Amino acid sequence: MKSSKIKAKAYRSRAGVSGTRSARLGLRTTPAQAALIQRAAEVKGKSVTEFVLSSACEKAEQTLLDQRFFSVSEEAWQEFQDALERPAQLKAGLRRLLSEPAVWE
Repeated sequence: MKSSKIKAKAYRSRAGVSGTRSARLGLRTTPAQAALIQRAAEVKGKSVTEFVLSSACEKAEQTLLDQRFFSVSEEAWQEFQDALERPAQLKAGLRRLLSEPAVWE
């Protein structure tokens, strides 16, 4: 079984999603993978291109959002540290909410 192979010829930011499509991706699949994708596209009422593109973009966005390393300025880092060091503030509404029994109890 050959693995899928994607060649990206250009990177489009989210801002470019609604623009004219000029970049091209090459994709190799097994017959089983192609059939699976075709069936899923039909269920969604999309063309294979629309289905693959939207699925790939969703996955790419999620991958980027899942990054665990964030770079921030020294000022932003200090604000974050200061917020962590401040004592917790007791909120009357939150105290009432937490003292009520849960709906499933």
